[in-house]
Amino acid sequence: MRRIPLVLLTLGLTSGLAACQSEAGQTAGGATAPDSPATSSDPATAVPESRTFSDWTVVCGNDGTCTAFGGVESGTGWLRIVMPAGPEAVPVVELGMGMDAEILQRTLTLDGRAYGLDVRDNVARVAAERARALIAALAGARTAAIGTGDDTLEFSVSGVSAALLWIDERQGRLGTVTALIRKGDAPASTVPAAPTLPVVAAAPAVAQTGLTATQLPDAVEDLDPVRTCRTDTDFNPDFQYDIQQYRLAADTVLWGVPCFMGAYNTGYLYVLTDNAGASPRIVSLPTTGEAMETPINPEYDPATRRLEAFGKGRGLGDCGTVHQWIWTGRAFVLEHERRMEACMGVTADLWPVTWDTRPAT
Repeated sequence: MRRIPLVLLTLGLTSGLAACQSEAGQTAGGATAPDSPATSSDPATAVPESRTFSDWTVVCGNDGTCTAFGGVESGTGWLRIVMPAGPEAVPVVELGMGMDAEILQRTLTLDGRAYGLDVRDNVARVAAERARALIAALAGARTAAIGTGDDTLEFSVSGVSAALLWIDERQGRLGTVTALIRKGDAPASTVPAAPTLPVVAAAPAVAQTGLTATQLPDAVEDLDPVRTCRTDTDFNPDFQYDIQQYRLAADTVLWGVPCFMGAYNTGYLYVLTDNAGASPRIVSLPTTGEAMETPINPEYDPATRRLEAFGKGRGLGDCGTVHQWIWTGRAFVLEHERRMEACMGVTADLWPVTWDTRPAT
């Protein structure tokens, strides 16, 4: 099957953007490192993990939900199986033909047998009561295809059985009546409960009045990483001085420094200072991998205290990473993360969730 791998973004999305931490808990830039989601102290939170089985990839998030993706043999199209954690969870089966392609035929054919689909918002779904039967048939199928009106697209089934087996094993379903592929007589009550999501509380919003700077403070300009950003963006003066400035607290200001520009990705380095622009501290943003210092295509919303980033694997925006961080009053904490490694024409709202949280009540 032809698959388009996730393009490495400028400077990288994880390892190339990592901030080294010392034993004292300081980043290389001198800022206190925020709590890492990958080392959460909550034992009920699952560790995100992904595996690839031939032409199928499974991504499991910290809530225990596992999403398996397979693509078409050639061109753009996808078939996904979402299995939430917990004994009462119900699997979801969906497929799509790409970002804009219209689904004209409402059947998925497995080894010549047709399964009806419900098409909404250009995503085809299998009815919940028939999802398990279709999954069982898919696991043993040799061919899977859907018509597009003018043609037939074949989905690869190579690796789907191993992918489903791994989900059963990870979620504690092996040998139970809830298993996707290796069923047994054990009751659903023996399946572990879904993990508990960590709680994230945003700091109260603060007024953004009085922010009139048109250039970075000298102390920020003097930081070595900022000097590098200036050198890397001197080919575009307009972007080079597209500086962001926000107030996080009465005595804390967030500065966004343009750091790199590509065909469809821009990166910013974030620095904290006091009101006078002194005591600069580089912001290190936690992810499920390594910490990130230059988020891609970032936007900060002072009202929600949320910093969002969307790193595109290619211009179409059908693969890459989505991050959301919340300012807690002490640091930016990871609120939400989604990743899509293969470019299959999947919109970002359907990408596997690797990290999620719940708001404080």
